Amino acid sequence: MTRDFATTRQILADWLDRPRIRQFIIGVIIFNAILLGLETSPEVMGTAGTIILTLDWICLAIFVIEIALKLVAHGARFFRSGWNVFDFLIVGIALMPATHGLSVLRALRILRVLRVISAAPRLRRVVEGFVTALPGMGSVFLLMGIIFYIGAVMATKLFGASFPEWFGTLGASFYSLFQIMTLESWSMGIVRPVMDVYPYAWLFFVPFIMVTTFAVVNLLVGLIVNSMQDAHAEESNAATDAYRDEVLERLRKIEERLGK
Repeated sequence: MTRDFATTRQILADWLDRPRIRQFIIGVIIFNAILLGLETSPEVMGTAGTIILTLDWICLAIFVIEIALKLVAHGARFFRSGWNVFDFLIVGIALMPATHGLSVLRALRILRVLRVISAAPRLRRVVEGFVTALPGMGSVFLLMGIIFYIGAVMATKLFGASFPEWFGTLGASFYSLFQIMTLESWSMGIVRPVMDVYPYAWLFFVPFIMVTTFAVVNLLVGLIVNSMQDAHAEESNAATDAYRDEVLERLRKIEERLGK
């Protein structure tokens, strides 16, 4: 009886891993995302609100059935996968009643769109590469924080008296320097008005932009790219090893047949 149940679970797990099933789930996720977007339109909800809400609940029911089938197929092993836990939490949030203090959960239903990450292997690789880069990114963010703190203190002391809106406090200086780092209206909006009062202010702002925008930010990009390349290389090696094992297994079976 136990063996039959284990066989049934394996068949169910193989069925859930079929490409067509995965493609169907991705299609439902995208369709559900469109429905959630339509729910933000009063005109559309006034015309077809009942149909949209019904379809939304059907999509949620499909997600619940999928999670339930995975729990049956994998048992306790289901929670050993971070992506399975991610799916479980997303669907669980969608099932919570959006009333009174929990009304914010109604907006969180859009998080179901994130399930496309766990359903699409290529998107999973991107996220896994990003997560792998986090330790290195932490060191870069620490460096960025130190540079910003030094720059904010200097800017507050140098320009705070004449431009209190931008550099009057440490927090205001942080935000202004962040705007300058993103190059959003940094020249005509902030730096040139400051230079009208402090002609040599460019000696502060230009090195700050060179260090943060062109050095540290690109260092972050490089870390992420390297991590994704490493993840892709590991996946390629795993695929090569699996193919080699499959070929060796076929050769072994051929040898057994020839020996007979």
